[in-house]
Amino acid sequence: MKTNARVRLLASTLLMGAGFVATSAQAQVIAQDQAVEQTNADGSPVTTETSQGDIVVTGTLIRNPNLVSSSPVAVVGREELTLRQTNTAEEVLRQLPGAVPSIGTAVNNGNGGASFVNLRNLGSNRNLVLLDGKRIATAGLDGQTDLNNIPLALLERMDVLTGGASTSYGADAVSGVVNFVTRSDFAGVDATASQQISQRGDGNYFRADLTIGANFDDGRGNAVFSVGYQEADPIYQGDRPYASSTISSTTGRAAGGSPTSVPASFALAGQSGLLQVNPGSNLLVAPYQDFNFSPYNIFFTPFKRYNMYGSAHYDVSDTVTVYTRGLFSKNRVSTIIAPSGIFGESLTIPGSNPYLPAGIRDQLCSAAGIALGATCNSNTAIPMPEVYRRTVELGPRVSEYETTLFDYTAGIRLNLTKSMNLDVYGSYGESQNTQTQSGYVLRSRVQQALNATNTTTCTVTTNGCVPLNLFGQAGSISPGQAAFLNGQSTITTKTQLSQVHALLNGDFGFASPAASTPISFAVGAEYRDYGAQRIPDAYALVPGELGGAGGAVLPVNGGFNVTEFFGEVIAPLVEDKPFFRNLTVEGGIRQSRYKIDAAGNPSFNATTWKAGGSWEPIADFKLRGNYQRAVRAPNIGELFAPVSTYLVNLTVDPCAGTAPTANANLRAICLAQGAPAAVIGTIQSPASGQPNATGGGNPNIRPEVADTFTVGAILTPRTLVEGLTISVDYFNIKINQAITAATPADILAACFGNVTAASATSTACTSIRRSATTGRLSGSSATVGGLPQPLTNLGRIATDGIDLGVDYRRDLGFAKLNLNFQGTWTNSNTFQASPSSVVRECVGYYSANCLTIQPKFAWNQRTTLTFGDVDLSLLWRHIDTVRYEPGLTPLFSGAITGNTPIAGQNWNFNRIKAYNYLDLGTRIRAAENFEFTILVTNLLDKQPPIVGSNAGSTSYNSGNTYPSTYDAVGRGFRVGARVHF
Repeated sequence: MKTNARVRLLASTLLMGAGFVATSAQAQVIAQDQAVEQTNADGSPVTTETSQGDIVVTGTLIRNPNLVSSSPVAVVGREELTLRQTNTAEEVLRQLPGAVPSIGTAVNNGNGGASFVNLRNLGSNRNLVLLDGKRIATAGLDGQTDLNNIPLALLERMDVLTGGASTSYGADAVSGVVNFVTRSDFAGVDATASQQISQRGDGNYFRADLTIGANFDDGRGNAVFSVGYQEADPIYQGDRPYASSTISSTTGRAAGGSPTSVPASFALAGQSGLLQVNPGSNLLVAPYQDFNFSPYNIFFTPFKRYNMYGSAHYDVSDTVTVYTRGLFSKNRVSTIIAPSGIFGESLTIPGSNPYLPAGIRDQLCSAAGIALGATCNSNTAIPMPEVYRRTVELGPRVSEYETTLFDYTAGIRLNLTKSMNLDVYGSYGESQNTQTQSGYVLRSRVQQALNATNTTTCTVTTNGCVPLNLFGQAGSISPGQAAFLNGQSTITTKTQLSQVHALLNGDFGFASPAASTPISFAVGAEYRDYGAQRIPDAYALVPGELGGAGGAVLPVNGGFNVTEFFGEVIAPLVEDKPFFRNLTVEGGIRQSRYKIDAAGNPSFNATTWKAGGSWEPIADFKLRGNYQRAVRAPNIGELFAPVSTYLVNLTVDPCAGTAPTANANLRAICLAQGAPAAVIGTIQSPASGQPNATGGGNPNIRPEVADTFTVGAILTPRTLVEGLTISVDYFNIKINQAITAATPADILAACFGNVTAASATSTACTSIRRSATTGRLSGSSATVGGLPQPLTNLGRIATDGIDLGVDYRRDLGFAKLNLNFQGTWTNSNTFQASPSSVVRECVGYYSANCLTIQPKFAWNQRTTLTFGDVDLSLLWRHIDTVRYEPGLTPLFSGAITGNTPIAGQNWNFNRIKAYNYLDLGTRIRAAENFEFTILVTNLLDKQPPIVGSNAGSTSYNSGNTYPSTYDAVGRGFRVGARVHF
């Protein structure tokens, strides 16, 4: 690591040194564009002509830059990306007020090697990601686009439209669209390098990009090529005092976190709970030591990426332009979690096993009803119903995700008339993600190694079997034993996207009688063909074979195609009249025909439409509104993923503890779900707060339907306050027939909601399946089905709120001032799994049901002062107060106890106060061709809030906090340099 750091620092130094030899000159001051409204001071839209020559106005297919879409679009400009020293698009998007964190660099356990965006907290599969208005190949079975592949070096801006956009872009755009717009007609050389590190000396991140472009043939053509490299080191939770020990969210005690510990534990028939090996007495006793998995986990995933992007266009004649674009990216994301082990697997062991202590042998025999003495001491296989042992001797579990993506587009644009053109392009892309899991214990080899009757050879001697000592302390598994148990597994996921798109746009040549701007239109057709395959190896196919990898990963091979016809129109009705400086209406419709490529699965149709308009009574004020019927078709995973068992999150189980002994009906329900009578009254909540659940795709689901509505105003009072722009927009999105599965709390409520009246034989109760040994909802995925989570079209999701944007720019004489504010107040975000389920509110709350955190109010405010060639900028990020979900058993509040550096600190895990972060940066244009940027993130070095390890979902509640929402790393430093000619 130290060598790598020196290499990176040397590269940065060389680049900066090269810049200082450039000729000094006065540089142009470019205003910052942090998530501002996509309009200029006069209300006209911000537009960009891409390197293919298209004028991009996100939210409409009409390419007339004088017309404004009625949908609000927020913009993150290239200057803002520079000030943030951004490494991936996900870093910026998860901090925007209109979005919430999705899978990204701060997600460890649950990261599949890709980064996504989640607009309005409606799910990363309900928004669409575009590159210059075009789709690229998706990342996996669920249809999302991996943001790790976006070529940041060439970006001009990121447009974020939060509201339905299905009419313009097709399915997936229910909650909005993120459009990455590249720099147009780039000519010259642009080289950048950046280095970042935390104040604690970890988290090294190096990035370098080189872009070369040129015009040719007297400006008739342009070609650009960009290459980039990134490398990031991990940040371990064990290196932060608040995360080095696993703290229970319900007790506030740091006493480990997982019953899969060392020495081994066993669940025996007729015994209450687990029994753990006591090395001193060689007997099984009450559990006394859980496993602290936190030090092995990471806050920041290691990342390495190589990417290339090229584009070109050429004017064959005055009316014909050909263009092309190619994207290639290869990235590697590693997740690191605590060591593997045996997680509740049913095993057997001969009574004559040399490592089996006599006392434990007799306890096992008694529990199994095997006579003590000669019978128990023979080669008789003694059953061990559930075995738990953390194999620390193998080291951590590492999943390395290597993703290779390429996407190629070629097209032709014909200028049919002065005001009408035809654009036709074809595109093909592929993504391949290979997950290599290492450090995992193989259950089949554990059983083979336990069958030994001596310490040197196994009963079955194939594949180099070494007899296993399962009953000792940490280190008792020898290197030879560990090597035999250790397995490596690979799962490959491939996706393909082929598309052909034709768009005719222009104007009709006539205008409304009260307007001068012609009515514009866009009509077209599109064909897309999706395919995906998941190919697991033999180890991944077997439930429980890979210790701690969850359930079986089953193969998938599916796809579908869609044929679409669409049209849009924008009509200025009144222009330049009293109280009607401009009155414009717009409309659009898209008809889609889906054909599923699986025998026996029917096809379906979907229709989306939109209607909107804007009214400018005077030059400084505009009202706008838009209503859309958006439709999202099911993706390949939702259609074709096989049913399997996996892990979800749940803090408290109704059958846990003594409650079933005091309520006869509750006892009957727990028994009907598979719990043995002997353990009633002693059932424990799921291990590590992770019960099993069983679910998969459903070929019978149909598209979900959303109604989206936005209405807002833009105020630019130039005569009163020059340089001020204010925008405010109300949004309302309702999704019916939502493709969803019930949350764990919903599943339990359907059965246990009224324990007195509930029927133990109802489907809602008997479909929940427990361990036949411990009665728990956790255990081997081969035998414990846990909670049923089938996909249905019964869900309903609704959200509404207000976006506020303020931008103020003024020349102070000694400096230029730019103030920008972008905030979102979310009134509500509710989820109902079915018409009979509870309506769950997640705005301002966190729990296992609400996954990531969505505060009631969040804002970004940037203040920038420009002193000639120096920008000094402060970014203030605010996250409002959030609380634990009401109606659930409250979490811990008090002084933290146990073996942790933060023992004695008082925390209320039921509430997270408002958080404010400050990032201070400066950009210095040292010469005409050289500039460098210095940034300090989390300037005040704020410690993240502590809520324990099982307050929410495993993906987002990690290291006793929520690292995707709150800074768990601490103060950091970033430096970047740019040379351009």
